[in-house]
Amino acid sequence: MLSNLSKYKIVLASNSPRRKELLAGLGLRFEVRTLKGIDESYPSSLKGEEIPEHISMKKAQAYLPTMSDNELLITADTIVYAKDEEGNGFVLGKPKDAADAHAMLRLLSGKTHEVITGVNILTKEKHRIFAVTSKVSFAELSDEEIDYYIKNYRPFDKAGAYGIQEWIGFIGVNGLQGSYFNVMGLPVQRLYEELKKW
Repeated sequence: MLSNLSKYKIVLASNSPRRKELLAGLGLRFEVRTLKGIDESYPSSLKGEEIPEHISMKKAQAYLPTMSDNELLITADTIVYAKDEEGNGFVLGKPKDAADAHAMLRLLSGKTHEVITGVNILTKEKHRIFAVTSKVSFAELSDEEIDYYIKNYRPFDKAGAYGIQEWIGFIGVNGLQGSYFNVMGLPVQRLYEELKKW
């Protein structure tokens, strides 16, 4: 499948083991390339899907000078997007420490939030950007459950302080609307559809 991409050398610009695993699931041959120190800030005026699209675009622009003519680059950024009591959206990033992770999971407990991934597909001649949103609902989590998860799984590299594919997802997630793989970090079904049209 995706024989239309045979003229390209596919590059996944990410150091996420989950994205690497998910892209490999499409049966593509690709290489992983990483750059350190990419600025992932964004204007405070951006909302929802605009945020990960903006950040994944910044990632793509950082790799652009290193790209060859025959390379197809894929970048992605995933955010956890929650809402306060007034309905204003805010981003939960990667936790700084165990206390920060606990506060995030306490905030998500018993509520529904969005996980949004922005994806860039880029060659020297062509560019496509899109975002996919999934809604994740958590059951009420006890402090004991939250602390157990943080101690045993150390989710400090994960937006919102959790990985749906880990223990917390097994015991805590009681509803999902949209792509499960998007919540893991790459909406592979939509990516496949976009690559088919390339």
